[in-house]
Amino acid sequence: MLRQPIETQTLYSELSERLRVMEAARSFASLAGSFTKKPVRGAEYWYFKTSAGPAGQREYFVGADNAQTQTVIAAYAAGRAEIGADREQVERLCAMLRQGGAMLTDAPSARVVSGLAAAGVFRVGAVLVGTHAFITLANVLGVRWTSAMRTQDIDLAATRVLHVAVPQSEVDLPSTLDALNMGFLPVPGLNPRHAETSFKVRGRELRVDLLTPARGPRDGTPVSIARLKAAAQPLELLDYLIETPLPATLVNGGATLVNVPDPARFALHKLIVSGRRQAFEQTKAGKDRQQAAEIISVLYEDRRGDLGLAVKSLKQRAAVWSARLRRELGRLPEELKAARGLILRELER
Repeated sequence: MLRQPIETQTLYSELSERLRVMEAARSFASLAGSFTKKPVRGAEYWYFKTSAGPAGQREYFVGADNAQTQTVIAAYAAGRAEIGADREQVERLCAMLRQGGAMLTDAPSARVVSGLAAAGVFRVGAVLVGTHAFITLANVLGVRWTSAMRTQDIDLAATRVLHVAVPQSEVDLPSTLDALNMGFLPVPGLNPRHAETSFKVRGRELRVDLLTPARGPRDGTPVSIARLKAAAQPLELLDYLIETPLPATLVNGGATLVNVPDPARFALHKLIVSGRRQAFEQTKAGKDRQQAAEIISVLYEDRRGDLGLAVKSLKQRAAVWSARLRRELGRLPEELKAARGLILRELER
């Protein structure tokens, strides 16, 4: 890995903070659309119709044609102007980040993630995992990865039930993908009786997979995630990966607030998963180990305590996971000998 310039790291922090403020201040003015007046039973009323987007086109009743409603319309126009200025600033920061060497997500994937975010997928607890999370974590940690990352697979993980109350309770994920007009279609599973957990653009590599923590080693049947109106594939140890997600910013032509796993847990999870790959997946296993090694290298230099906390949490789960991590640590590069020793000591405490 290579260190990003301190100026780039500062810009990324500023961008992330600005997006969090914008997210916290989301209001009626954040909706793109227009007002229309309609006659109803001899009187006139104002309605607001949103532009077609990830959530589809919707119409909202505003009120009768009177001074109060005109005040709402004027406030909307003022709010839109403020949002426009904020977005221009975000675009400026993104342009500076691109020039400063920040890690970027490919344009098609960024468009999909942005659409999912606009629909509220991350507000209802979904976590971006896989290679796009790895790219995002580079900017969080202030580095550039050296490993190859040519993939348009977008992996989303979500628990079956969201135990924290949120203002928005559900998102129609299949409809959101369809509204992007990119040609997403559900991918049939091996068992035609099971619900689809993946969506793919025909003839392209662009794909979205929905995952959820398994409740046991034999829990492999797709399950419904009600708040996403979609099914997810259960995976072992995924609960460990997404238990303590971080808000982060995915950068491309613009910027999108997402949730990503804790970097230390991401690295240890990658190591364990690499050893679970089958013979025909050895290329993926090598990629898993490479990503784990790069993150561990950064954390050992900058945030060793994070590695200790990640190991401590792993030890609270079934002993088999600690045993598998111990075995896979031996496959890390020799230059990570000191980091490997630190993790082993934490495992033996």
